[in-house]
Amino acid sequence: MNKERIIIVGAGPCGLAAAIRCKEAGLDPLIIEKENIVSAIYHYPTHQTFFSAANKLEIGDVPFYSTNHKPKRNEALVYYREVVQRMGLRIHTYEEVERIQKQENGQFRLHTVDRSKAYKEYEAAYVIVATGYYNNPNRLGIKGEEKPHVFHYFKEAHPYYGQRVLVIGGRNSAVDTAMELQKVGANVTVVYRGNDYSTSIKPWILPEFRGLVNKEEIDLYFETEVVEIHDTNVNVLTNGVKKTINADFVFAMTGYHPDHSFLTSSGVAIESDTGRPVYNKETFETNVDNLFIAGVIAAGNHANEIFIESGRFHGLHIVDSIIEREKRGR
Repeated sequence: MNKERIIIVGAGPCGLAAAIRCKEAGLDPLIIEKENIVSAIYHYPTHQTFFSAANKLEIGDVPFYSTNHKPKRNEALVYYREVVQRMGLRIHTYEEVERIQKQENGQFRLHTVDRSKAYKEYEAAYVIVATGYYNNPNRLGIKGEEKPHVFHYFKEAHPYYGQRVLVIGGRNSAVDTAMELQKVGANVTVVYRGNDYSTSIKPWILPEFRGLVNKEEIDLYFETEVVEIHDTNVNVLTNGVKKTINADFVFAMTGYHPDHSFLTSSGVAIESDTGRPVYNKETFETNVDNLFIAGVIAAGNHANEIFIESGRFHGLHIVDSIIEREKRGR
């Protein structure tokens, strides 16, 4: 049994920020991450540019230098690797926490499995869950969705040169995907269930996207839902009318959601209407004593309410709360 004072589940920017605050307070947390550090950022499209300026992504008072006002994905990967090394954070990567159990003595028992399928157990007085949501795409729930040419993530456009590609969705990820595909010479069609351009589209991107649609370089169908996906085409309902759209590849860019089952199995209550975990807004402690959440997972189904620039401060409140109760316990 490996015994720790604090275990942080998730090595994204918010989990790393919480770990840094722990170290500043004289604590030495262990971070357990099922993939590589900042894995969500790693899975971003290759040429992704952040919404936020570089200084808004900084953690641990480590400056983030970028050649642009808004940094790119690769710059962020370099930055967070540097932070981990400079701060000397303890991280077990490629080790997944399968469940967290509160014991009668008040301690938590964490059961994990690593990439070699070896099982481990840990005990900790405090647990901070900072797992994000990027690993759980919103499924369409339609026939053909599991076909090998259907994707919920977009990495790079080059393989789709000259191909007929259908993009499902109308928000930032869908728009970015469609524009990258169009740039490399794909024949792009976008279907969106809304009746107009989404208000969430980045304002500096919308004019360009709208221009491509107006010039018919991207085909766009509003008020359209996908009914079934076949090998070379997709059946849709557009304004209530059945239509078949030819497609060699499909990108369902329909967003992502937190893993409620992981939280509920740990005893955390979930608000049915918002999908948010039940937690104290000042301390980020859930209804399970000494189990905290940090980062976008606190937003539930409304992932666009919390970003790195705000979630990076959650650890400050959490650790301050832990320090206070440690003082009271002495």
